[in-house]
Amino acid sequence: MSRRTIAMLALIIAGEAVFMLPFVVARVFRSAFLAVFGLSNLQLGSAFSVYGIVAMVSYLLGGPLADRFAARTLITVALVATAAGGIVFASIPSIPMLIALYGYWGLTTILLFWAALIRATREWGAEDAQGRAYGVLDGGRGLLAALLASAAVVMFAQLLPLDVSAATAAQRSSALRAIIVATTAFTVLAAALSWFALPPATSPATTGAQRQLNWIGVRAAARLPTVWLQAIAIVCAYVAYKVTDNFGLYAHDVLGYDDIASARLGALTFWTRPVAALGAGLLADRIGGTRTLAIGFILLAGGAAALGAGLLPVSVPLVLFATIVVTCLGIYGVRGVYYAVMNEMRLPLAITGSAVGLVSVIGYTPDVFAGPLIGALLDHDPGAVGYQHVFFMTAGFAVVGLASAVAMHYLTKRP
Repeated sequence: MSRRTIAMLALIIAGEAVFMLPFVVARVFRSAFLAVFGLSNLQLGSAFSVYGIVAMVSYLLGGPLADRFAARTLITVALVATAAGGIVFASIPSIPMLIALYGYWGLTTILLFWAALIRATREWGAEDAQGRAYGVLDGGRGLLAALLASAAVVMFAQLLPLDVSAATAAQRSSALRAIIVATTAFTVLAAALSWFALPPATSPATTGAQRQLNWIGVRAAARLPTVWLQAIAIVCAYVAYKVTDNFGLYAHDVLGYDDIASARLGALTFWTRPVAALGAGLLADRIGGTRTLAIGFILLAGGAAALGAGLLPVSVPLVLFATIVVTCLGIYGVRGVYYAVMNEMRLPLAITGSAVGLVSVIGYTPDVFAGPLIGALLDHDPGAVGYQHVFFMTAGFAVVGLASAVAMHYLTKRP
């Protein structure tokens, strides 16, 4: 296996491992997670919101940081620091402590990690394979997430009685704690792999005097209209991505699935991610990133609107599942390529980290508002009606994202 392949493998594993403790555990085991930690949907949304507030500042500061220091160093430190939070997480802390922990993870996963990951991936893809680079990254992350989520569901089921409904609160707490400990251990292993597999130095494009241009790079990126359109597209895609956290809970609350069955549905939706992201990446190299973004938003809008209309036959699981799969194809397809448009935008490589930081400050604002908004919609109208509101909201954001992708396409084609 070549060093180039190993480096991408390390980026894939690191890119997924760093977010498993803050997000994947709560997404796959949502109903059990709420019960063990004694949370309402709104309280969990508030914890995500604190993460998002810290992340907003971290995105802007982390961008120039990624243009200055080696990705290997930043990524490794970020993973170790995130895993340290897993020790607190496994103790099933109080709600205030949990909220503080999410704020801490906003620093470890974003300030040190995010822009470094995106920049390293752009360098890996060079000039002619940006779509493939980001498609492989997100598709690989999706495949890894699906494998790990499926394995975690099997592990969770093994730790509970055969009759899941008869499980005691102590048994559920013990099973969830075991999942958290295993996830923490995986994050530490990802840190070790990153240190040994990634190149020790930054690209020559960021050495010497150019390291002093980081804040100039932020201002230069801010003058590009396409950067702002890219940020809008990421906002819309990320709102939809946050909604995927609730597919398992949707199965539990509306379809009547038990904890294990709803976790299985949540895990199964992960399997659309590698297919969608890799497919979108290859398509982007063929027809362009902005066109691929538009196609993804069309799929997303159609699938979310169908779910929101509430007309799907719940008694026919195959139809419902197919609609969820189409929606996820749109979500993960867009996620797979919304950074692959940077070469199409003619963004200089030397300011990649700074541009990513600026775009992310806006693009990931759903970390602040999406959790509380979705939680409030579900708590205000429990059951099917609340989910219909959530899905219609998602469709609306998808339409806005489609408009931004079309505008970006026309701007990038101008001489």
